[in-house]
Amino acid sequence: MTIEEIDKALFEAAEAVRARAYAPYSKFQVGAAILADDGQIYAGCNVENAAYPVGNCAEPSAIAAMLAGGGTRIRRIYVTGPGTMPVTPCGGCRQRIREFADPGVEIVSHGVDGVPLVQTLDQLLPHSFGPEHL
Repeated sequence: MTIEEIDKALFEAAEAVRARAYAPYSKFQVGAAILADDGQIYAGCNVENAAYPVGNCAEPSAIAAMLAGGGTRIRRIYVTGPGTMPVTPCGGCRQRIREFADPGVEIVSHGVDGVPLVQTLDQLLPHSFGPEHL
């Protein structure tokens, strides 16, 4: 598959799951789709909770789906959300992605009414701390 075909498949998976996000408080639905090392696509959405710090972002939800499905490493990740500005992973999600992705892995951040932003994990989380530091 070409990178365009991969991104199309990842976008479609992220958008499909974003439609099922549980975001009654912020109304900001986010979807994430991962191309894993096993060649499969795994998706996750944000899940809010009335006790705000207990919710889940889309990226760790997709990581959990990847691990449950048998994938172990992220090869590419696509994040979608509303609006025109790229929906980039929050700081905590960047660190969670770092646990399962190499610094050169590309993250596509897309506010679906705008233009996708493609950056490496190293660009989003420079000088990161990872498992190899332990």
